[in-house]
Amino acid sequence: MSNRRFFLKNSLAAAVVASISPVLSSFADEQHPVSAKTGKAPKLRFAIASDGHYGQPGTEYKLHHQNIVKWLNEAHDKNPLNFVIINGDLVHDRPDLLPEVKKDYYDKLKVPFYAIPGNHDNADTKIWKSVFGYEDNFSFEKNGVGFVLANTSDTKGTYLCPNNDFLKQELDKFKNLKTVFVVLHIPPHFWVPESPFVDCPDTIKLLHSYPNVKAVFHGHDHSLDAVFYTDKLPHFFDAHIGGNWGTAYKGYRIVEVDENDKIQTYQVNASQSPMLNETKF
Repeated sequence: MSNRRFFLKNSLAAAVVASISPVLSSFADEQHPVSAKTGKAPKLRFAIASDGHYGQPGTEYKLHHQNIVKWLNEAHDKNPLNFVIINGDLVHDRPDLLPEVKKDYYDKLKVPFYAIPGNHDNADTKIWKSVFGYEDNFSFEKNGVGFVLANTSDTKGTYLCPNNDFLKQELDKFKNLKTVFVVLHIPPHFWVPESPFVDCPDTIKLLHSYPNVKAVFHGHDHSLDAVFYTDKLPHFFDAHIGGNWGTAYKGYRIVEVDENDKIQTYQVNASQSPMLNETKF
């Protein structure tokens, strides 16, 4: 990644985050959870993390995964989570390692987890179902909130738009719910120059056509931990679990939905790295 691209992305992200509604997003650590301000437990609370890149040469990928499991379990002990979502790139070009990262790490979470493929997982429906027990495009409902998760790649790591027929089918199932979230590893829109995303105008139009789709969550770009918009629809990023590039810290995002379907989300600097705005000349 060029320094110019990194600067452009993070400068724009900083500008956007300055205008976010406080109901939707803030930046926090788990020592001061946002939900503590209300005094009431939310009806749904989950964590979303991405880009572990288990097996990437030259990285401490086992340590990174030990850490994320420890951090998420500690977060659950302090303020219970309903589940965790791992949003793609669980492994690094080694689909044969998917059973290992599941068994040795994510199965040790204290709450259920759901996972969706990224471009480095090199997985299709058959591979994904053999490891996780569900397909690479799936949905579920928890506590009256709908979730639609769709694959945005293939066994060659191609950047793809999601299957819009699948999205529409599942969003139609959830049309009577007040709140629905969509999870896509690769974002379907270009926000910044030299963007490593895909341009999927039909997907964006489809998502905008469902008023109850309240947010979309993405991984893929390890340098982003903020929010971008298509019209009024927020698209959130969550930095990275592992890999050899990205934000100076490792982290994840917390999302809470209260009893009135008000949403708040914040990014957690789990590694507590001091280098959040490092600049080198």
